[in-house]
Amino acid sequence: MVSRTTDDYQRMAAAGVTAIVEPSFWQGQPRTEVGTFKDYFNSLIGFERFRASQFGIAHYCTIGLNPKEANNERLAEEVLELMPLYICKEGVVGIGEIGFDDQTPAEEKYLRMQAELALEANLPIQIHTPHRDKKTGTIRTMDVLEDVGVDPGMVIIDHNNEETVKSVLDRGYWAAFTIYPHTKLGNQRMVEVMQEFGAEKIVVDSAADWGISDPLAVPKTAALMKERGLTMEQIEQVTYHNPLAAYGQSGQVRESDWAGAKGVDPTALFGGNSLLRGGMDVETAMSQYVIE
Repeated sequence: MVSRTTDDYQRMAAAGVTAIVEPSFWQGQPRTEVGTFKDYFNSLIGFERFRASQFGIAHYCTIGLNPKEANNERLAEEVLELMPLYICKEGVVGIGEIGFDDQTPAEEKYLRMQAELALEANLPIQIHTPHRDKKTGTIRTMDVLEDVGVDPGMVIIDHNNEETVKSVLDRGYWAAFTIYPHTKLGNQRMVEVMQEFGAEKIVVDSAADWGISDPLAVPKTAALMKERGLTMEQIEQVTYHNPLAAYGQSGQVRESDWAGAKGVDPTALFGGNSLLRGGMDVETAMSQYVIE
């Protein structure tokens, strides 16, 4: 969501989104100094959490060194030294996204180190599976995690597709699917995966980054699931109950955080700055948005 505008938060709130988990991710251009990671992590646990709250959305995040930047070993070492300062902060529900990109020795080294950190902190792990040679990289990821001693039930393996899902589920991991509007895995293919594998330990999430992506992918996919005959129980399981159970193992996220919330305070400030200009209430701010 650090890549998105307030329009996206308005549309998400109008679509019924009540809570989100934002992963630490590659921002499109390699970072060259550890200070950029420090500022980024601060934004995830600070301003972005506040910004979401101003639209009635509870914001959580995972903290991690992404695999693409793990290949800069000088920088990676500094980021690993920084991470313990953040992983126990309020709203941090796991370590991630970590895993493989090009499947280099450096990527495996920092995957292993961050898995050990998660094990020590008793936090869930969010995994990025590689875009190239995905099945091999996914299996290698699980092998590394099990060698470290991580419980598969504490791991959400993301960016799955049809060739990886069975292996992931068979080994006891949470299988997450990132929905893109035009490329990679779309909502039609997601429905077909559900029709074959059911809802057990499956998580549906939205791509919402600096590229062509859609923060409304989850509600849109839920609507398509309903249209194609999946039950409401299955739909709620993969879009709500499963992610809540998986990330809830952190002890940082629970349904009571947003159920029965008192609403938005339009006068709230972050660092002396307002988000809802002129004291505008959130209902007025959202009234111009219609979700198709």
